[in-house]
Amino acid sequence: MTETAAPSAEPIVPPATSTVTSSPFSPAYTRYAMFLLLGIYTINFLDRAVINILAEPIKNELHLADWQLGLMSGLAFAIFYTVLGIPIARMAERKNRPMIIGTAVAVWSGFTALSGAANSFVTLVLCRIGVGVGEAGCTPPAHSLIADYVPKEKRASALAFYSMGTPLGGLLGLVMGGLVADAYGWRAAFLVAGVPGILFAFLCWFTLKEPRKIMAAHSASIVASQATFGETLKYLTKKKTFWLIAFGAAIKAFIGYGHAPFTASFFMRVHAEEVAGLASMFNLQSLGFLGLALGLMGGTAGAISSWMGGQIADKYAKSDLRGYVVVPAFASLLAVPIYIIAVSVPSASVALCILVINGLLGSLWYGPVYAIGQSIVPPHMRATTSAILLFTINLIGLGLGPLAVGILSDIMANGFGMGSAQGVRWALMISTCFGVLAFALFWIARKTIREEMVS
Repeated sequence: MTETAAPSAEPIVPPATSTVTSSPFSPAYTRYAMFLLLGIYTINFLDRAVINILAEPIKNELHLADWQLGLMSGLAFAIFYTVLGIPIARMAERKNRPMIIGTAVAVWSGFTALSGAANSFVTLVLCRIGVGVGEAGCTPPAHSLIADYVPKEKRASALAFYSMGTPLGGLLGLVMGGLVADAYGWRAAFLVAGVPGILFAFLCWFTLKEPRKIMAAHSASIVASQATFGETLKYLTKKKTFWLIAFGAAIKAFIGYGHAPFTASFFMRVHAEEVAGLASMFNLQSLGFLGLALGLMGGTAGAISSWMGGQIADKYAKSDLRGYVVVPAFASLLAVPIYIIAVSVPSASVALCILVINGLLGSLWYGPVYAIGQSIVPPHMRATTSAILLFTINLIGLGLGPLAVGILSDIMANGFGMGSAQGVRWALMISTCFGVLAFALFWIARKTIREEMVS
């Protein structure tokens, strides 16, 4: 619904910077911009995810424990990624967003390439921190741009399209990382992963347009000053829906990010002989085969899931805004038993096939959640709101997920005497049960979403 006049108990919200109902650019340019942003986000996740397929060779060469893998791939990255996301988003509310995104791409790509030169746990952690610093400048300004590029009724679909970069980047990271690591070692895989970002940085700097001036020229009202971070946060404290979907998504991210560094390890520990046999059929080594299989099957399913989530949410939200939260609610609940079955079956090939079903459910929340984040506040608060949403999702999901699963795996393997194979299996099964809580949070959000959506 559209907010008319804020009551006295609400923080004062200045009028929107623009309230156009269509894209400020031609359909052809808008499509180009969306594909460019998708490409950038794909590279974002390629550089973030490549470390997951490289976890076992890195562990063996640097003599690491599972908790160190979790810290390296999760918390070390997430702390700087989440904390810096907010000041960068504040900058994006006022400055040129394409320039911010392009600079961010160049920074994280450089640190990804440098990861290949790491010779210890500490140096690799420092490189991953650098990747996190760079990637902090991508999604908040990108979400804000997309919300300006497309009309409101297509926002969930557009943000879901952008979010396809998560599974597509994961796909490319696993496939490329596994194949290059098999042929040239894990260090070369980091170098190859970092190179494409330089091209995307230049494309962003020189071809992506900032729509603010065009939109202001066609707007009936122009805001003289931007909302402060405190005003935005105070505004959001009144929005129960925002916090319910933020923590629901954070739990989904906790599960997804927590599983990512240990999925290939699970297959190599639990199904080593079968994986080796399957790999030999394709003239590959085990790591290369797993990267190809997990990337193509999981990544493709995830991309379809992300796109479907936005399409379904936009379709049903036209008649009832609760569609934005019902879709991720049911997907979260169904994914729990499916994943447990996948890691419990005795066959690696059957497990991989079942994980495709899990992948079709795992990304349905992207479009609806990010659309709520961009629609629950006025336009001049969008980048900051996106950063606060991502701060919550990534600090809990990316920061704690891999570390928690790694610690749980070590406890099961050593404390309970299960060994590393069964330890990682039980860690994956226990952590996926948190999906029930995500379902509950999304479901509760049905009660408030229709009253709290703004634009």
